Formats: sequence, C-alpha cells, structure tokens
Amino acid sequence: MSGIGPVEPGDGTLAPESRRPDGIPRRPHPTRLLPHSRPLRLTLAALLLLAGAGYLYATRPRPPAPPPVPYPIQVVALTYPADQPAPRPAGSHAFRFSVLVSVRSGPPVSVTRVSQPYAGLTVTASPAPPFRTRAGSPRKITITMHVTECGKVPRNAGFPFLDVTLRNPQAMQDHSFILGERYARDLSEALQVACSNESGHHQNR
Repeated sequence: MSGIGPVEPGDGTLAPESRRPDGIPRRPHPTRLLPHSRPLRLTLAALLLLAGAGYLYATRPRPPAPPPVPYPIQVVALTYPADQPAPRPAGSHAFRFSVLVSVRSGPPVSVTRVSQPYAGLTVTASPAPPFRTRAGSPRKITITMHVTECGKVPRNAGFPFLDVTLRNPQAMQDHSFILGERYARDLSEALQVACSNESGHHQNR
C-alpha cells in the first residue's frame, strides 16, 4: 500500500464511528430505521384508549329495566258499593245507581265505553266516557238505565253484568264485570218497577 490517506474499511468491516469504545459494533438507532415511529405510537395509543373506553361503556352498570305495564283488566275493579242505596227512579221507564271504578296500580286507565247485555235496555254513564281513573283515586260513576222494551229485559236477573272497555298504554280490552248478588237483586226490582209503570200506563189509556 502506498500513499497517505484514510484507511477505507474493507468488506465486512465497520467505520470507526460505528463501533463503541469497547469495540462492539453499534446498533442503528430505531429512529433511523423508522423515521415515522412517533406518529405511529400516538396512533396506537389513541386506538388503545378508544378500545378501553368502548369496553368501559359496554360493561358499565345499567339501571334495572322498569316493570312492564300491566293489562288494564289486571288492575281495574268495578264494584257495586255496599253503601249504595237502591236504584232511584229517573223517569217512568228509567232508574239510576252508582258503581265504583278503581285502579290498583300502574298508569291511569281510561274507560271508553260502558254498556250492558240486555236488548231492552240502554245505558248512559256520568261522567260520560271516555274518562280516566288513576291508581289510588277511585271514581264514582252514575249509571242510568232506560227501559226501551220490557219484553226483552229479564224480570229476574240472575247474574247481570256491565260491559266496560278499558285502555292503558299496554292495551285496549273489553271486560264484563259481574257486580254480585245484591246488584242482581236491586236490578231485578228496578226493572219490575219500570215495567209495571209501563203496564199501568197501557191500562190507563
């Protein structure tokens, strides 16, 4: 070898600055291999944060579901009160009495129709349907029955009932309420009085 100048590293050798003081070759710095590693780390951290937040949201404690709304016929009672006086005349062929509508629990229930099964009678209610009844606040309903044809009404009503249509957020339902023996007795007596008035009216003509 002749001349003066820096010694070029041969094949398989490292330049002097590539070696540590103890002679062990230096490893290339990661940033020299991955010039965009910092943005990549930030992206990965953001993804991990989002995944953690999604897991916490999915596993968060949830309040118990509210109980289902009951069907109206499950919570409504229609009764003929024990202190109800005998049906009162409301004209020569009509009489009136009161019933009590109550809701045991749940949302308010609307009464949309009140009727009865006999062809010779018509029914009106006060307050007039539709009206609402809330839980814990029974409502007194005045029922007026008008005899339209005595031949089509029973003189001895065995198990009379009132047909009522009820509605709440769960459903609309028709239900027949049997009001008991006392109601049957009072209804039979009121029908006999109404139809006897009609018989007397025909005899006097």
